[in-house]
Amino acid sequence: MAHKKAGATAKTNRDSISKRLGIKIYGGQKVFKGNIIVRQKGNKFYAGENTKAGNDYTIFAMEDGVVKFKDKLGKKIVSVTN
Repeated sequence: MAHKKAGATAKTNRDSISKRLGIKIYGGQKVFKGNIIVRQKGNKFYAGENTKAGNDYTIFAMEDGVVKFKDKLGKKIVSVTN
């Protein structure tokens, strides 16, 4: 026979680590080659001119320039212009 009654788990131990998603560099700001512009899950934003999307849908700059966001046919496109 057990000497102690079984305890319950703590209710406050359910927090998970945040993924830090979102826009990192906004429109009109300068960006350098390799800088991350948007961290996202799935394609909420699409890569445009002088940008590429990584395997985890992260959009990053391929050239130095200024970030520009625009809507085209219902899609939000991120591009970098000189």
